[in-house]
Amino acid sequence: MLQWFAIVLTGVLFFVSGAQAAPRKQAADKKHQVASKRPAAKSETARKLVVRGKAPRAISASARTPVRVAAPRQSFGELAGLHHLTDPLDLKSSVALVVDQDTHEVLLSKNDQAVLPIASLTKLMTGLIISQAGLPMDEAITITEEDIDTEKGSRSRLVVGTTLSRREMLHLALMSSENRAANALGRTYPGGLKSFVTQMNVKARLLGMTDTRYVEPTGLSSLNQSSARDLAVLVNVAHSDPVLREFSTSPGYEVAVGQKTLQYNNTNLLVKNPNWDIGLQKTGYISEAGRCLVMQTQIAGRKLIMVFLDSAGKLSRIGDAVRVRNWVESMATMHPSVAGTAAARKS
Repeated sequence: MLQWFAIVLTGVLFFVSGAQAAPRKQAADKKHQVASKRPAAKSETARKLVVRGKAPRAISASARTPVRVAAPRQSFGELAGLHHLTDPLDLKSSVALVVDQDTHEVLLSKNDQAVLPIASLTKLMTGLIISQAGLPMDEAITITEEDIDTEKGSRSRLVVGTTLSRREMLHLALMSSENRAANALGRTYPGGLKSFVTQMNVKARLLGMTDTRYVEPTGLSSLNQSSARDLAVLVNVAHSDPVLREFSTSPGYEVAVGQKTLQYNNTNLLVKNPNWDIGLQKTGYISEAGRCLVMQTQIAGRKLIMVFLDSAGKLSRIGDAVRVRNWVESMATMHPSVAGTAAARKS
């Protein structure tokens, strides 16, 4: 009997204990749920942001994951190992050529026969074809969908529907390297874009530019290629054209587009430098070509043609031009007879 009573008593106590524990568990669960909905305590940084009146931005899981940055695409010159060749001036361009325009004397040469993409240096030939075509320069040209860059996805302030004169389009193409303007010039050439590109290549052959090939008028395609020697020839011929001289060297230019006036600037910083006497110039850049620059300029009494291709660094092509200038001026100081002879030729 006593054993049976102990078993019954144990069962009753167990039931009472469980009944009392259930509400406590429910209360604890409810407290946990409320706590989980409560915002987490602000970090020190978050508190500072709130004090300054700025709400901290949420950081997603993907944002906390380390981002892998793609390595810059190598230029054709880098892939060919052209940057391994050193020179006395420590130029940053893998290809360089400096020629006396009067005597054709080569003052400096570095990989001048290498054939590489030339980017927007292409527009010099585009300008030469348009300038010599005898087309009406006041004729209106309208930007269309065909002029949008699908090669590199570059931007332009000349939206579809913009109408400018052929003269204005040429000015923007040569001075500010406006891609849509350059393409529109080729597209509106008699016979269309295909005929224009054919004329570009025919002109190159007539000038003896045997290393040169064009596939379009902007330079966005890496298939537009040439050598420093060929480009020196082109610069020499283009310099004889007063339109190309004026448009390529103007510091800035404004065009009216609807109710707005757009201000464009020259892509070459040196044209605004009073210490430089530049007769013609053109810059260029795509990743396959590196930074490029061609110029006709006068230094120490000599008319020089400079060509720099595949320069590494945003301002390195300008730095190379400055290095060459300092070198030429130092030579003139050491050998004044050279400068005197050049000055006599000029007169």
